[in-house]
Amino acid sequence: MVIKYERDNIDTDVILPGTYLKIHDYDELATHAMEGIDPEFHSKVKEGDFIVAGKNFGCGSSREHAPIALSHSGVKAVLALSFARIFYRNSVDGAFLLPIEIDEDTYKNIENGDELEIIIEKNEITNLTKNQTYRIKPFSEIISKIILAGGLFKFKP
Repeated sequence: MVIKYERDNIDTDVILPGTYLKIHDYDELATHAMEGIDPEFHSKVKEGDFIVAGKNFGCGSSREHAPIALSHSGVKAVLALSFARIFYRNSVDGAFLLPIEIDEDTYKNIENGDELEIIIEKNEITNLTKNQTYRIKPFSEIISKIILAGGLFKFKP
């Protein structure tokens, strides 16, 4: 299911507020994911859900706590118009979640509550709610290899 935030520049301070950076239990971190903009996020997110957002998702600090908290809350992927590069790489390198870049039309067509299926091999998103298919920006060759390996530490060049 989609949880959509129709805004740009969702930074790491709202994805996981700085007061929680000393927490080392990932499940406890997850209870504070998105708390900076959506205090109800933890009660509505389910395993395998997707976040949809605007431009520059994950900007701000380089803390990897942000993708860890989202991943452990159940988020499978974030679909956004663009990502801050450090959030993107933290997500991929740690195998926390998939940062998927979408175009403006896809962003406009996906709504809160839609059910999605992502087929990475075809660079497609199927909106099961609307019976529509959208293209996603393909991952680069190296990013694809890191994702398939299960993160940077498992990647063997």
